Amino acid sequence: MDADLTALAAQVLAENRAAGRMVATAESCTGGMVAAALTDIAGSSDVFDRGFVTYSNQAKMDMLDVSEDMLATFGAVSVATAWAMARGALAHSGADVAVSITGIAGPGGATPGKPVGMVVFARAVRGESPEAVVADTRLFGDLGRSEIRRQAALVALELLRP
Repeated sequence: MDADLTALAAQVLAENRAAGRMVATAESCTGGMVAAALTDIAGSSDVFDRGFVTYSNQAKMDMLDVSEDMLATFGAVSVATAWAMARGALAHSGADVAVSITGIAGPGGATPGKPVGMVVFARAVRGESPEAVVADTRLFGDLGRSEIRRQAALVALELLRP
């Protein structure tokens, strides 16, 4: 496991443990890297509830209740979809906070307005208004598939910090 991911995952676990919070992930382009970083730390089960790897649109719909209309209207890589993924992860878990990641890691998949390296994140906290969901779009550039995924996992871990 990448040393930066492991170190940040350990911080996320310690801080959420101290806050009494359980976390969940809803990952697309990172394919479970955030969940893997968290579970690479011994004892993570008292903080990490579960991870959803929803790479396909169908998985987003089936596992996280992202609507087909939302995907058709905004696309998989959008603030709306990231928001729905984070809310869906909360709805289908016992977590107090969830983070979602959806993006274009490349080398293909870019469309007009959605270049390789574009990744959208959202964080939702149980009990907060749906409008309180935090969303962020990052344009990492074409750093290569592995580095885009690594950078996205680091941002997602930061979003899980209390």
